[in-house]
Amino acid sequence: MTKKQKIGVYTGGGLLLTYLIYYFFFSTTITEDTLIVSKVKRGEFQSLVYSTGQLQAEKSVSINVPKELGARSINIYEIKVTQIIEEGTVVDSGEYVASLDHSAVEEKLADALTALTEKMEAFEDAKIDTNINLSNLRDDLQSTRIDLEEKDLILKQSKYESPAVIRQAELNLSKAERKLEQDLRNYKLKKQQSQFKVKRAYNEVKKVQDKVDDIENLFEALDIKAPAPGMVIYSFDRMGNKIKVGSSVNRWAPKIAELPDLTAMISKTFINEVDISKVKVGQIVHIGVDAFAEKQFEGEVLEVANIGQVIPGGDSKVFEVTIKINGSDTDLRPAMTTSNKITTQTLEDVIYVPLEAIFYQDSIPFVYTNKNNTKKAVYLGPENENYVVIKHGLSEKESVYLNEPINKAGQIEGIEMYDTIQIKKPQEIVKPDSISPKAKRKRGNKMKLES
Repeated sequence: MTKKQKIGVYTGGGLLLTYLIYYFFFSTTITEDTLIVSKVKRGEFQSLVYSTGQLQAEKSVSINVPKELGARSINIYEIKVTQIIEEGTVVDSGEYVASLDHSAVEEKLADALTALTEKMEAFEDAKIDTNINLSNLRDDLQSTRIDLEEKDLILKQSKYESPAVIRQAELNLSKAERKLEQDLRNYKLKKQQSQFKVKRAYNEVKKVQDKVDDIENLFEALDIKAPAPGMVIYSFDRMGNKIKVGSSVNRWAPKIAELPDLTAMISKTFINEVDISKVKVGQIVHIGVDAFAEKQFEGEVLEVANIGQVIPGGDSKVFEVTIKINGSDTDLRPAMTTSNKITTQTLEDVIYVPLEAIFYQDSIPFVYTNKNNTKKAVYLGPENENYVVIKHGLSEKESVYLNEPINKAGQIEGIEMYDTIQIKKPQEIVKPDSISPKAKRKRGNKMKLES
């Protein structure tokens, strides 16, 4: 073979290889040999809603910040966690769990002790002032009594004097009596005033002393102890983050950790607003735990939230759903991830096909049957992640294509409508042949909405 002939053979082989690659990898024509066929199924159909959740104990004992932190006199709104034992540690009642920031309390205690010293000094000053003032008033009162006695003696000695002298003595005695009465009233009022002053000073001391006592009690309570035996599980702060060293806690969100009852577990999950209308209390749930793929649990919907919320970082609204796990398992732990399969509806003896078998034309759902590659309109019912119920249009003896067939003439035209369709009322049955093209389009849109 000449060199020229060899080049021709190589060139021809390359073109043939290119054609074969193009044919097998880039050809978009689907022939009957490549069609995927699925038989129409009849039987029980379950409509399911899937979600991911997190295990929690249905009941637990909370480990909270000290109740002294809520005292108004202390005026500490938040305090940081400085130490905490490892999550999952099993503790007995009274054992150490965590420590809160002592420095913040020490500063408050120092200020309170300074204020207490000042108030005690003011109290002592008030007592001394009271003693001095009352002592002076008593001396004045004694002088007034002596003066009264003198005036009384003068009056008695003047009985042999002229009427004018006697009258003057009487007036002086009356004046001395009035002054004694006035001094007695003044002494009584001053004594009462001094008592109030001392009492106010004492109350100020007591108020600050109570504050010091509260702070000292809080200081001793900053080392948190377990209120009951159990396994320590960290709680979450107001932002949804797990409590750790450096986290802030306060009297409005006081929980630091909890001691869960592991014999009764629930799964907290969130369902999107599209599916939440299907979820009801009491529905059966099949639960898988990511940590133990071989284990499956059964439960039921315990609670469905009435108000939705937006998860941080997302824009779709979701609703919290609580699922109770039936029975118990010693391997289950809080915070484990669960996969929840909620059975929202169970239909007996219905026809259904794979979701891939459903196509649409002008909003009309249809399938390709393997009988001459016919397009056949269908009336859809409930669906799950794999299948959809066919209310009208197919029988269990038929088969459908999961991919779209194309014949030599091109795309198959026309849709074969099912025998009867309910347009307005149940008694008004209209046959497809009697429907105008415009009415067919309207009916197809209605079928889409009903499905």
